[in-house]
Amino acid sequence: MKPASSVLPIALLLLAMASFQAGAAIAKTVFPLVGPIGMVTVRIVLGTVILAITLRPWRIRIAPSSRHALLLYGLSLGVMNLCFYTALSRIPLGLAVAVEFSGPLAVAVFNSRRAVDFCWVVLATAGLLLLLPIAHLGGGIDLVGILYALGGGACWAFYIIFGQKAGADHGAQTVALGSMISTLIIAPIGLATVGPAMLLSRAVLLPGLAVAILSTAFPYTLEMFALTRIPARTFGILMSAEPAVAALFGLLYLHERLSGTQWTAIALIIGASVGATATVQQKLPMPS
Repeated sequence: MKPASSVLPIALLLLAMASFQAGAAIAKTVFPLVGPIGMVTVRIVLGTVILAITLRPWRIRIAPSSRHALLLYGLSLGVMNLCFYTALSRIPLGLAVAVEFSGPLAVAVFNSRRAVDFCWVVLATAGLLLLLPIAHLGGGIDLVGILYALGGGACWAFYIIFGQKAGADHGAQTVALGSMISTLIIAPIGLATVGPAMLLSRAVLLPGLAVAILSTAFPYTLEMFALTRIPARTFGILMSAEPAVAALFGLLYLHERLSGTQWTAIALIIGASVGATATVQQKLPMPS
C-alpha cells in the first residue's frame, strides 16, 4: 500500500476515536439525571435502532452453528457497556478507557506463545498498579470504579472472542444482531431502575441520540472503512492511542485533570497495547 493511500483511512480512524470519546463525554453529563444504567439503556436502544435501519439484519438467516456465539457476543456487549458506564460514573474518562484496554490486550497476549509478549503484561500491570489507591499512589482513585473498568475489559475480551466466531458467518450484520440481543438484556434493567418517563424525556433522549450516533453509528462506519484499507497491525497500533484521546476529551469537555502518576499509568498501558499489537498479529474489534 502506498503511503499516500493510507492517509485518508488513518485520518478517519482518528476521527472515529474522537467521535467515540465525545459520545462518552456527553453521556457522562447525563448521569446526574438517569445514572449510568439509564444512559446505557438509552444508548443501546437508540444505537440498535440506527444499526437495524442501516444494516437491516432481518434480511439474513442466522446460522445454527453460530447461535451460541452470537448470544454470548450480545451478552458481553451489553454487560461491557454497563460496566464501562458505571466505571465512568466513578473515575475519569481517560482512566476508564485505559483500564478497559486490559481486555483486548489479554486476548492478544493469550494468543501468543512468545516470551516477549509477556513483557506487555508486565507493562500493563505496572500501569494498573499505579491507578490503584495503594499508599495514595493513585491520587485517591475510586477502587470500585477501577474494578468496573476491569470488568468491562473482561467483557471486551469475550466480545472479541465470540464476535469473531459469530462474525465469520454474518459479517457486519453481527454488530446489529449483537446489539439487538444486548437491548433485550439491558433495556428491562434500565426501565425497571430508572422508569420509562425519565428515559423518554427530552432532556435524556436528545443527548442519548447524540451519544448513540457519536459512539456507535458514526465511529463504526469509519472504523470499518479504515480496517479494510490499512493493515490490521497498523489499525491496532493506532487504536492503542484511544486512552490518550479519552483523557484529552475528559480534560477538555469534562474538566477532568489527571495527576502525573495517572498520565504515567495511561502511557504504560498504551505502551503495552502498542507492543502487543506490533508483535502479535491479532484483530481487535472495538466495543460498540
